[in-house]
Amino acid sequence: MNIVLASQSPRRKELLEKCNVSFTCDPADIDETMDLSNNLNDEIQNLAYRKAAEALKRHPDDLIIGSDTIVVLNNQVLGKPKDQADAFQMLKHLQGNTHEVITGLCFLSKKRKYTAVSISKVAFSTMNDEEINEYISTGECMDKAGAYGIQGFGGRYITKIEGDYYTIMGLPLNMVYEELKNYNLY
Repeated sequence: MNIVLASQSPRRKELLEKCNVSFTCDPADIDETMDLSNNLNDEIQNLAYRKAAEALKRHPDDLIIGSDTIVVLNNQVLGKPKDQADAFQMLKHLQGNTHEVITGLCFLSKKRKYTAVSISKVAFSTMNDEEINEYISTGECMDKAGAYGIQGFGGRYITKIEGDYYTIMGLPLNMVYEELKNYNLY
């Protein structure tokens, strides 16, 4: 059985490589709209499932891994910023506050479906406008939910995390490893 990661995220690819399994990437091109009036944990798991299900159509005999991550502050979902002004506003709201990062995960094959969610809390230090603009100028924040990357320059603004660090990066590594063992891949 081959493993297919239904993602184009370089971070998810890098993390899955840490599980020491061979895999290919085949991003799922789906509508990623979520119904924010529903339970966010259910919605992010459903989004991970929809990504995996789309990739399974192209790889029916393989094991598909789908994942997605959202940042939530005061019950408001912060997606990827549309532009630098949007990134500035997101970072302005995050600074000095604690938010949740929720990653949905789905393992899907024609014989089995497994979905899970992992939640971590992240505390941001207080940032002034100059620091926010300096961080935005790195370009790092533009393709990340919540407009920051904990594994890059954004890490210098994190004062505390509760939960799984890899959830914040976009793929809860231990959850993935434990589920892969169920497929006798080790």
